[in-house]
Amino acid sequence: VQLVESGGGSVQAGGSPRLSCAASGFTVSSYCVGWFRQAPGKERERVARIDSDGTTSYADSVKGRFTFSKDNAKNTLYLQMNSLRPEDAAMYYCAADPSNWRLIFGTPKYWGQGTQVTVS
Repeated sequence: VQLVESGGGSVQAGGSPRLSCAASGFTVSSYCVGWFRQAPGKERERVARIDSDGTTSYADSVKGRFTFSKDNAKNTLYLQMNSLRPEDAAMYYCAADPSNWRLIFGTPKYWGQGTQVTVS
C-alpha cells in the first residue's frame, strides 16, 4: 500500500490550492480515507474523511472552505482548499484504513509522506 501526496507549497492567504493523494495497493472506494494536518507545536488534526460508505465529514475549522473528494477510476484523493487562512499552514497527510473506526478513533493503518502547505 502506498499513498503519495502532492500539491502543497507556498500559497497566499485567500488562495485555493488543491492537494492530491495517489493511492496504490488498495482501492480508495472500499477504504475509509482521510486528510490530516499537523502544524509545528500542535497536535495532529483530522481535517476531513470519507467513510467506506461514502459519507464525508469535516472538521469545524475547515467546514465550508475545504472539499474532500475521490476519483475511484484514478484511485486518487483530492482536498480542495479555498479561502486559505494562516492557521491552515501545516504538513498535510492523507491516510487510509479498511476500518472506519480506526481512522475515526485511532491511528489509520496507512499514511502518505505528507505535503507542506505554507500560507503567506
